[in-house]
Amino acid sequence: MVLSVLLKFIYPPPASVVITAMSVISFVSLSNAGWMETKGKHMQYSKLRNVGKKSATATATATDDDDDDKKKKKKDDKENAKLSGKVGMIVAYTPAFLAGVSSFFLFPDGDLRFTLLRSAVTIHFFKRLFEVLFVHKISGWMDVEAMTTISLSYFLSSSTMIYTQNLMLQLPEPTVDLKYVGVPLFLVGIGGNFYHHYLLSRLRAKGEKQYKIPQGGLFNLVICPHYLFEILGFFGISCISQTVYSLSFTLGTTFYLMGRSSATRDWYQSKFEDFPKDVKALIPYIF
Repeated sequence: MVLSVLLKFIYPPPASVVITAMSVISFVSLSNAGWMETKGKHMQYSKLRNVGKKSATATATATDDDDDDKKKKKKDDKENAKLSGKVGMIVAYTPAFLAGVSSFFLFPDGDLRFTLLRSAVTIHFFKRLFEVLFVHKISGWMDVEAMTTISLSYFLSSSTMIYTQNLMLQLPEPTVDLKYVGVPLFLVGIGGNFYHHYLLSRLRAKGEKQYKIPQGGLFNLVICPHYLFEILGFFGISCISQTVYSLSFTLGTTFYLMGRSSATRDWYQSKFEDFPKDVKALIPYIF
C-alpha cells in the first residue's frame, strides 16, 4: 500500500546493486554524522573545530580562542595535516562541480528533467565555489582528512545522482510530476542560502577575527538559516529528480544539518552570555 503510493512520486529503484548500495550508504552515513555532531564529535572545520566540552562564557565581542583552545590547537597542529580553510573548501567543492559540468558532455542526450537535474547540481556547487572565492571570510584552516571526506562525499553523491537520473531515461515517469515544484524550491533554497551567507560575511570588518552573534534575515529566529535553505534546495533537487537515491541523500543531509545546527546553537550558547534563548537551531519556533 505504502509502496504503491510512494511509486506515484518516485521512479522505481534501478536494477543496480551499486545504486541501491549508494542510496543506503548515503542515508546511513549522513544521518550518523548528524548524530555524532549532537554527541560532540564534529567534522573538523569552521567554528566547531576543537570544541571543548567545558563550559564557557563570553561577551558578543569575545573570541573563541582562549588559552586552553590554543594549547589544544597547537597539539592538533602537530598531529593532523591541515590546509587553509579557503583552499580546503575549494578542493572540497571542485570535484562535484566538475562532475556536474562534465555530465553535459558524457551524457549529451536527455530529457528536460535530466537537464534540470544536472543544471541544479552544477549551479549548486558553482555557487559554493563563488562564495568561497568572493563572499566568505575564511580565516581558519581545515584538516586534510575532513577536506578529503567532504570532497569525496560530494563528488560521489553528485556523480551517483546524475548517473541514476541517466538510467531513469528509459523508464516511464512517475504519475505525479514534481519537477515544476522542484525548480522554484531549489531557487528559493539556493537564494536564501546565499543571502544568509552574505549576512555572515558582513559580521566582521576586515582584519577582525572575533565571532559575533549573527543578525538579520532569519538569524533572528534560527542560528542556522543557511542550513535551512540548503535543505530546501536539496529537497528541490529531489523533486526535480524523483529518484530513490536523490531522496535518500536529501534525507541524510537533512539529518546531518539538524545535528550540525544543534551543535552550532550549543556553541553560541556556551560562548555568548547574551545569546537569545528564543532563537532555535534550524526551524523557526520548533527546533
